[in-house]
Amino acid sequence: MRHLTATIALLVAAGAWAQPLRQVGRGPGGTVSLGVRSSFSFFSSGTQGVPGTGAGGQMRVRISDRVNTDWFYDYFTGSAGRLAHRQDQHIGWSVMFYPLKPVPERRLLQPYVVAGHCFDHTFQQAIDDASNYAERWSSAVQAGLGTHINVTDRADFSLVCQYMIHLGTDVHAEEHDGAVEFHEEPGADLEGHLLLHLSFNYKIADLW
Repeated sequence: MRHLTATIALLVAAGAWAQPLRQVGRGPGGTVSLGVRSSFSFFSSGTQGVPGTGAGGQMRVRISDRVNTDWFYDYFTGSAGRLAHRQDQHIGWSVMFYPLKPVPERRLLQPYVVAGHCFDHTFQQAIDDASNYAERWSSAVQAGLGTHINVTDRADFSLVCQYMIHLGTDVHAEEHDGAVEFHEEPGADLEGHLLLHLSFNYKIADLW
């Protein structure tokens, strides 16, 4: 929590030195913002059906009044059952579409639809033996709904719920004769999980 607070303070300080926004009379397109976020991940299958927690950051580039882009990195930790724990890293992008027509006045709530793609690296490690581990790369798509909570013209909190589906090999831990063994199943496997993100974002520039 202290790291998140410190990062928010740095973003606000950076914004104080950033160029003034020139949005008056011409709409929100062209803004660039930086943000940090806390995340929760809820897996929907197998022994990994336990929540994980994470943190990350994003950069947003708004290409038009109703379309925004989000370029993000997330790091998660959590349990992979009673035998192992897991670490996941996501790096990817999303497109956000705002269904409500922009208005000159700032809205407190600004809902949006989001969809995108990311690459995921999963690292599973035996709880009792740090040298015993397995890892994999996968590709994923995600989609969901969210809203900005606009506290000032520059700053917002955003809350988004997404469902993410990974396509990759299935890696899991099993116990044989008291020893933990990781198994990688042949072929591709689909793994889904629900994601909740709460982020703080600050506009640092208005490019067009």
